[in-house]
Amino acid sequence: MAARHRAFIAPRLVGGLSALAALPVFLAARGVPSTLEFIVLVWMVVPIATACYLSRTGRYESAHVVSALSLTGIASAVAAYSGGIDSIAALWLVLILLEAMVSGSRRVAAVAVMLALGGAVLLMLVVPAAPAIARQADALTALAVLSVLFYATGLALGAQRIARANSRPLVAQEERWRLLAGNMTDVVTRHGDGGRVLFASTNAYAVLGIAAGELQGLGLFDRIHIADRPAFLTTLSDASTRGLARSVEFRLRQPKLGDEQGRFAWIEMQCKPLDLPGPGDGNVAGREVVAIMRDVSKQKTLEQDLADARAEAERSNAAKSRFLAIMSHELRTPLNAVIGFSEMLANAEHLRIDHERRQEYARLIRDSGGHLLEVVNDVLDASRLETGDFKIVPEPFEPAAVIEGCREMLAPKARELGVALQLRVPQRLPDIVADKRALKQILINLAANGLEFTSRGGTVTIDAAVDRECLAVSVEDTGIGIAPEHVGRLGDAFFQVRSSYARTHNGAGLGLSIVKGLVKLHGGEVVVRSRVGEGTRVMVRLPLDCERQRAPEPIRKFVPYADAETRRRSQRPPRRASSRP
Repeated sequence: MAARHRAFIAPRLVGGLSALAALPVFLAARGVPSTLEFIVLVWMVVPIATACYLSRTGRYESAHVVSALSLTGIASAVAAYSGGIDSIAALWLVLILLEAMVSGSRRVAAVAVMLALGGAVLLMLVVPAAPAIARQADALTALAVLSVLFYATGLALGAQRIARANSRPLVAQEERWRLLAGNMTDVVTRHGDGGRVLFASTNAYAVLGIAAGELQGLGLFDRIHIADRPAFLTTLSDASTRGLARSVEFRLRQPKLGDEQGRFAWIEMQCKPLDLPGPGDGNVAGREVVAIMRDVSKQKTLEQDLADARAEAERSNAAKSRFLAIMSHELRTPLNAVIGFSEMLANAEHLRIDHERRQEYARLIRDSGGHLLEVVNDVLDASRLETGDFKIVPEPFEPAAVIEGCREMLAPKARELGVALQLRVPQRLPDIVADKRALKQILINLAANGLEFTSRGGTVTIDAAVDRECLAVSVEDTGIGIAPEHVGRLGDAFFQVRSSYARTHNGAGLGLSIVKGLVKLHGGEVVVRSRVGEGTRVMVRLPLDCERQRAPEPIRKFVPYADAETRRRSQRPPRRASSRP
């Protein structure tokens, strides 16, 4: 509004002062002015009065109305004295409309139209019927033309000043928006038909690693993961056609230095419709979509870590429940035998139990106690392996003798089960540097599992060979085999394919877990291949010198199945690996 006031006041002051300055020259050239010339000269000074009126009152529309009224009066008077509607002075009536348009006010425009029409009607109807008036056409015509040109120049300069004043806030606002969009942590984009990017803020490279120019057109769409493109287009379509605010997450390929494929980052995009104004008030010419994008890769990583932690907690809870269920089953049967046969021995005389029967009961108590000790030892070994308290003592030895000793130890059990236990070992195997007792425990656990899950008449084969810098020992059986979906979980503590309490085979499910832990301490690996109904083959690869190649000791972590007593015992000095099955 201040710019409009300046545009109104400045040309009128300049015009009025110029007219006053030119008055002596006009008087010197023309002499005493006529009545009509005097009226024109007076009117040229009137704009000074209207400028002073606006500066004193601030009434912008009233000043325009006064200016239009004075301009209509002088134009009608001059035209009436110089030929009526055909006079060149009638052009001033057009300037009234132009001045009203520059004002930007509907009220002023309406008054100006009525004044101009009234002046034109007056010239057409009243002037022809009036008595002839002496006309000074030449001088008035020249004066009218100069006045029109001068006044039109003032209007043009005022309109330019107003336009510049109107555009300056727009430019400043645009600069503020660009500054805001360029320094915020989100990327602002505008999308047209088909998801094409019409605008992208300059901070696109800092946020997404992609220059704003590379996102223009279909640049953004081409970098979206192909599986996420339908969701991207659906979100933009809902925002554009249905006018709904939508959000979507998609993977965006980000280029990396020296890597044309780049990597995919998770991007969250929030879309809102943008109505484009059309001609007239309230009309809509079309609709675009404004979107805000941000990189949420870190948030996705945290969510995935949280999901993994939740799954790990659930697995730990399930392992604890499975541990309690298996241990109660494994301990209840031998404890019942120990308690039952002990009571019978205590009442042997009353029950009239003979000597041979007492010896048999004592043997059953001893076997049950040995089974309990094996279960407890397996739990302690598994706990120490998982917490990193299990230590190995590497030493050089000949592996063939250890393998043969394991076969002889398990031969009685194999004959009892009716399973053939075969050994295929080369005549000469090189010495290895490893824990001798740990290797014996590995072989006994694998062979015992093979015997346990092989039906009568089957075969369990132990073979060994040197594979480059490793000793490869495998145990293969012709037993029931394992389904492919369960092979990956073999070695998890307390995992058993048959988890029912009524299962045929005994064991707490710790044998292969202990094997994997001992092999890992040596820096080796375990490979399991199995097929249902055909058997299982477990191959252990141990470095010939584990002192150089074994993996670092695992970090201590929470053991879900270890109670206070187990943790207290695990803090004692480590026990050497046993050679029990």
